[in-house]
Amino acid sequence: MGKETVRWGVLATGGIASVFTADLMRMPDAEVVAVASRSTATARAFADRFGIPRAYGSWAELAADQDVDVVYVAGPHSSHRAAAGLCLEAGRAVLCEKAFTLNSREAEELVAVARRQERFLMEAMWMYCNPAILRLVETVRSGAIGDVRTVHADFGLAGPFAPEHRLRDPALGGGALLDLGVYPVSFAHLILGEPDRVQADALLSPEGVDLNTGILLGWESGATALLSCSITADTPITASVTGTAGRIELGRGFFYPDRFVLHRDGREPEEVVGGNGNRHSLQYEAAEVMRCLRAGENESPLVPLDGTLAVMRTLDAVRRRIGVRYPVDGEN
Repeated sequence: MGKETVRWGVLATGGIASVFTADLMRMPDAEVVAVASRSTATARAFADRFGIPRAYGSWAELAADQDVDVVYVAGPHSSHRAAAGLCLEAGRAVLCEKAFTLNSREAEELVAVARRQERFLMEAMWMYCNPAILRLVETVRSGAIGDVRTVHADFGLAGPFAPEHRLRDPALGGGALLDLGVYPVSFAHLILGEPDRVQADALLSPEGVDLNTGILLGWESGATALLSCSITADTPITASVTGTAGRIELGRGFFYPDRFVLHRDGREPEEVVGGNGNRHSLQYEAAEVMRCLRAGENESPLVPLDGTLAVMRTLDAVRRRIGVRYPVDGEN
């Protein structure tokens, strides 16, 4: 496609769908033309709120809409495999929220569909499209802090979440790991790639989901990552990367920063700014999707599908270590 406006469909009408849609509305080269929910009334209310012309009471109707260039899949983790797969099979490009799926098997199935259909697919890991994070990666790869030895990252919310909340429901991929831990794990992957060793420990809920989880990842290089996630404690939500010649520190909200601090041996700390200061914006990932579509690329170099699959394998390994199983996992 050329430089024309990219037409978006939004599948699901929850909180993150509202935030993303509002950000799309502020982009002159994006247009939200349709929304779908399992309920026509819910879809219509969302459409009326944002001035979206078409509202569908089923995913299939949105997937079949030939005027939609790309669908943003914003439902719970448990719906991603079915919803994104339906849209890809119908010929739509897809941006799918994280955690990408409930397990690596589902993720592999989605990637296989996208590649068979020759359609664009990307995980909505907005952190990977953030300008300050891109500057951080460039800084690490330039050798500014030497060889990476440790990565630290955490993400925790105080809660409490009632037993009936989606975060406590195994069928919905509940627990801290897939909702929050995906950020620290993805951050470690961004810096060091897929780990060679995975260790973890967790406090589980009566329903069998993780409430508080600690993760230790190891690489053959000798690097380690110490990560944590929680739905019972308000953690700092910070991150750092330490090398043999310095370190980088990210403040609270490490996965959507507008700056970081570079510490190097024998020098004063340096604040490095990236982006336009709009920390909360999801426009960066939307812009990358639209760039890829216009360039005829079926996956993003910033959020490659093989990287998404690697993260899902690590999340699976953590769940095996802590004893969390979802109904979709089956017997294997």
